[in-house]
Amino acid sequence: MLPSLYSGISGLKANQRKLDVVGNNIANSSTTAFKSQRARFEDMISQSVSQASQATNTTGGVNGKQVGLGVQLAGIDTTTSQGSMQPTSRNLDFAIDGTGYFVVGTGGLPTDSAATSGNVITIPDPATHKMAGDGVTSQFTRDGSFTLDTQGNLLTSDGLRVYGYANTNVAITYATDVKTAHTVDITNPNAQNGADMDPGSTGALVPLVIPDSVTINGGTPVKVQSFSVGKDGIINAVLANGASAALGQIAMASFSNEAGLKKDGKNLYSSSANSGDPLLRSIAGDTTEDNSGGYGDVIQGCLEMSNVDLAEQFTDMIIASRAFQANGKIISTGDEILQDLVNLKR
Repeated sequence: MLPSLYSGISGLKANQRKLDVVGNNIANSSTTAFKSQRARFEDMISQSVSQASQATNTTGGVNGKQVGLGVQLAGIDTTTSQGSMQPTSRNLDFAIDGTGYFVVGTGGLPTDSAATSGNVITIPDPATHKMAGDGVTSQFTRDGSFTLDTQGNLLTSDGLRVYGYANTNVAITYATDVKTAHTVDITNPNAQNGADMDPGSTGALVPLVIPDSVTINGGTPVKVQSFSVGKDGIINAVLANGASAALGQIAMASFSNEAGLKKDGKNLYSSSANSGDPLLRSIAGDTTEDNSGGYGDVIQGCLEMSNVDLAEQFTDMIIASRAFQANGKIISTGDEILQDLVNLKR
């Protein structure tokens, strides 16, 4: 059989995969915080027809003769560049301007916000900022279109809990009954004027809560009039009595190789063997191991758009389509040659 037939088949397969990647990019051109991908090709092994020979006193050197045997997929890369910001004016929409991912997950609730083990995300080594789950299956996302439920949990649109640092001035007691709101008590309102977290906060990440009302030193419930989220991710609540408090800080994680993250669907990522361990942004107010300068700002009232360039995708689609047609032509031409060979015997 003609080797060109198999080369043509490999070209069809490779360009079909490229069209799959392009099609997925175009389909997700409006997906929040979507990161586009590209397909790269590499040649397959080449068959040596003759070996190279070196020069002699009477003749020059001769190059070797090789015939390539087709193409194969070299890799599918993820482009991690940031998408444009889209203002939404919704107070539960957040975008990350720069490096970082929101930490979300599933699992049981801890007993309270002071817990350092059991259904929390711990930081075994504060110096390296690495994280470890304790009863929590954690994932990561840049899609900050969050919601609240009846308990006051801050959630993704698919119901995953958003994790962050608790403030030691704010005690959250998580309700075991899913129909009962969590209890939030503030022991020292206005201590930070809603601007900073207490540096004495625990290193564990707990599910964040934005309640409808809070108590102050165990007293009568006070309505939460409004809340805002600063660039450092601190959730500041303003109470009906004029007091304010930092309820917590939205956690952010980064990776040494973002392109190595595994796409889990639903705008979620998980770490892989080549992404590196997730490194957490330090608590606001922590001056000893502060690494916050390496992370982006949280922008409230905005969402990150897809980074898909439609002009580039349509160009790639045309190239892949024409290459697919050309490889098909190789196969049909090879078939004509074989037909002529068969017809030599009358």
